[in-house]
Amino acid sequence: MTTHRTAYHSLQDFIKVLEKENELVRIKNFVSPKLEIAEITDRILKKNGPALLFENNGTAFPLLINAFGSEKRMCLALGVDNLDQIGKEIENLFKSFSKLPDSFLEKLKLLPLLRDMNAWFPKVVIKGKALCQQNILHSPDLSKLPILTCWPEDGGPFITLPVVHTKDAITGIRNVGMYRMQVFSDNETGMHWHLHKGSAKHYEHYKKLGKKMPVSVILGGDPVYTYVATAPLPDNLDEYIFAGYLRKKKVELVKCITNDLEVPADADFVIEGYVDPSEEKILEGPFGDHTGYYSLADYYPKFHVTCITHRNDAVYPATIVGIPPQEDAWIGKATERIFLTPIRMTMLPEIVDMHMPIEGVFHNIAILSIKKEYPGHAQKVMNCLWGAGQMMFNKFMIVVDEHVDVNDYNKIAESILKNVNVNSDLHFSQGPLDVLDHSASSFAFGSKMGIDATRKLSEEIFNKDNQTEFFIQDEKLKKQFSEIKDINKNLSEKEIPILLISFDKIKKNHAYDLHESIVKSMMIEGVKFIFYFDSNIDIFDLKDIVWRIGNNTDPKRDSFLSNQTVGIDATRKTKQYDGFERQWPNIIVSDDETIKNVDEKWNELGLGEFIQSPSLKYKNQLYNGGAVAE
Repeated sequence: MTTHRTAYHSLQDFIKVLEKENELVRIKNFVSPKLEIAEITDRILKKNGPALLFENNGTAFPLLINAFGSEKRMCLALGVDNLDQIGKEIENLFKSFSKLPDSFLEKLKLLPLLRDMNAWFPKVVIKGKALCQQNILHSPDLSKLPILTCWPEDGGPFITLPVVHTKDAITGIRNVGMYRMQVFSDNETGMHWHLHKGSAKHYEHYKKLGKKMPVSVILGGDPVYTYVATAPLPDNLDEYIFAGYLRKKKVELVKCITNDLEVPADADFVIEGYVDPSEEKILEGPFGDHTGYYSLADYYPKFHVTCITHRNDAVYPATIVGIPPQEDAWIGKATERIFLTPIRMTMLPEIVDMHMPIEGVFHNIAILSIKKEYPGHAQKVMNCLWGAGQMMFNKFMIVVDEHVDVNDYNKIAESILKNVNVNSDLHFSQGPLDVLDHSASSFAFGSKMGIDATRKLSEEIFNKDNQTEFFIQDEKLKKQFSEIKDINKNLSEKEIPILLISFDKIKKNHAYDLHESIVKSMMIEGVKFIFYFDSNIDIFDLKDIVWRIGNNTDPKRDSFLSNQTVGIDATRKTKQYDGFERQWPNIIVSDDETIKNVDEKWNELGLGEFIQSPSLKYKNQLYNGGAVAE
């Protein structure tokens, strides 16, 4: 039924495979975990470089980073040839149980499948000391680990790949999630679980009961453990059942030393402790986050460390996040490919394919192709997905017909040109947003835009788009509107009806007023979308433009329609010009001193040809004020 996959027993085990596949470089010279490792990693991963093992970091433990930073390494971590393989296996599994067997022989055919399923369920190991408990530190000291300070405005060092274990106080159901942990002392960290997450719900139950909440965190072990902690599973599905399925071997668990939680016996590190809901929360952050912006300081529970255990050959795993692309892009791509099948099999069989661009930082932007069968079909898909798990955080959803390749942006644009009437084919909704979304007027709540780029049936045509000509007089626009800095009409030259404009925002509702004036100027025709950006943005870098649109807009608030042309304000929002009451974060770049230090030691690191810091590209896009833009 399935291909054989090898379960890894430690990060050392995975490292051996990476080396065999020429996917890892060992760095033997000293590199500091404070800012320098992050800067080196950012350079390497943006050039599609290898995993890095920093063997000399000031601690007794080597540090592995960028281990998931390519499609090949993500496949190696999951033990597959390609990321679609698991989805196909899940589809076969669904089909095996979709029809109950009628005959005795058909029932016998299911026995091997049932045996395989039994092998996926985790098992608690009773006898002997587990590998993860070969060394027990009853006086825990987190400073012994090479914990990264990633970016200059971070609130401190953060554990960035923690696999966090909790149990519901009422049901006893386990949750395994990934929540960053800021280190405050040798035995205290923050626990940054968002209000939508499983462990946050467990915390509320313990709070109502007036009890301390046991928490245990693992680092390392089979890379599958790290992946399943990020996977968008249903609340009541044990992540270690899914891990057992992925690795084709059950996860063996061991009881912790100082609490009653169970963790994988072959983990590299275990950090045990508790959260006391009766305590006041602690100010945590800022942190350079996966959005490419700092997530700003806020109050979260404090985690008290009671014990640290580790293997003899322990390796400390870490990652950095920031301006895309980053290592987490491939974790997200794996999730896209794996979970497309359950979505099709249980909710939306009409979906042909799905693509979530890296620049959309997981969920901001989604493109779907469907087998359209009736009027309103695209809207049905939009509404269903906006109510499904982490897809509730999606802000822009484009739906195209089944023959359109969702990875071909030219074909997507062609569908928009041919099939979208901006008066009737843009659909707005509102609901939960990611806690990290900084652009919505309200915390974790805002709007979504759906673009129906499918062919229209007769019932869906309410008014015709009569635009026939297509032209943009960009030089005349610049002369008439002095606030315009630049115009990118390259897309329109490819018959893509999109125009990009950067301008100096100097008054209230400036983007709206500029859009109205441009449309009325008779200097453009046939343009369906105009996106407006701040004057310090490079509007000729299309990947960065997509990243900015996803991050800087609340689709309903920031969209305005004028004479069949939609304007979208993707500028930074301020109180002065936009009445925006929330703090706006800065983008994430390295500081000059760290860049200089890494430049000077580059030739000693064995990383090949010199790579310039990616941060230099963004220096002129920073605002004053540190993590919070002034």
